[in-house]
Amino acid sequence: MESPERLSGQAVGVEQDATPTPVDVDTAVLLLGAGVTAVTHPLLYVKLLIQVGHEPLPPTVGTTMFGRRVLYLPGFFSYAQHIVKVDGKRGLFRGLSPRIVSSAISTMVRSKVKQQVELLSMKDELQTSLRKVVKETTHEMIIQCLSRVATHPFHVMSVRCMAQFVGREVKFGGIFSCVMKIFKEEGVAGFYVGLIPHVLGEVLFLWCCNLLAHFINTYAVDESFSQAAAVRSYTKFVMGIAVSVLTYPFMLVADLMAVNNCGLAAGLPPHSPIFKSWLHCWNHLNQKGHLFRGSSFFFRRLPVTSLPVIED
Repeated sequence: MESPERLSGQAVGVEQDATPTPVDVDTAVLLLGAGVTAVTHPLLYVKLLIQVGHEPLPPTVGTTMFGRRVLYLPGFFSYAQHIVKVDGKRGLFRGLSPRIVSSAISTMVRSKVKQQVELLSMKDELQTSLRKVVKETTHEMIIQCLSRVATHPFHVMSVRCMAQFVGREVKFGGIFSCVMKIFKEEGVAGFYVGLIPHVLGEVLFLWCCNLLAHFINTYAVDESFSQAAAVRSYTKFVMGIAVSVLTYPFMLVADLMAVNNCGLAAGLPPHSPIFKSWLHCWNHLNQKGHLFRGSSFFFRRLPVTSLPVIED
């Protein structure tokens, strides 16, 4: 018969073994990230095709709640059904593998850099509220920039794989073939087309979101309000939604530059002009009124200036 001490030691050993290790946690996060990436990929696929201006389905005539006639462009579900009709259900996941690799690399880079930043930030605990927000945002910006530099080549590969739907090309396939094709035709620079607007958009998003949330929580939310703590917890989330709308044009320009003049129909005339720089792309979209193209999946409408009167 075993002694109570030995049984106690075995129980402690079981509890210690049951405690998840950092490796287990990192693996779980990577798997969760891959799952989320796979589930959301059809949404981003449809969004990318809308961004490049590919509208294979005709608009339908409708009216607003005020009786104004408008043309409704196909929403996500109609667009997704069209993709399935052309390429089958697997077609909704074109360009997924580079995105999964990008997600995994981003998770690892963020984890490692965040650990180092936290060690440095522990040295200065006494600081004002605004100074703390500025310091934390600076750290977030560093992490985001390093992550974007590491993952942007895979973003370019994924975007080009998806954009092949427009011209039905097969130029870009798996990750290895994409790397060889891009390096052979464009060199290292080809992996970083569209990087500048992407980084600028993300940095602008971070600073605007964090600073606005700080000022609102500090000066707009009254301490005497019983639900002040609950309101403050949601302020950053709401600000994130609002600021993401303002910074969307940067993401749009980054995606268009990733496709521009790469040999695909989606990035060549007549589908798209050949842009000399991302600023040229921005100015072109601004003149056309398309800086927010693809920002909505539903209720995409165009004003109807002249349509025949439909009689009952």
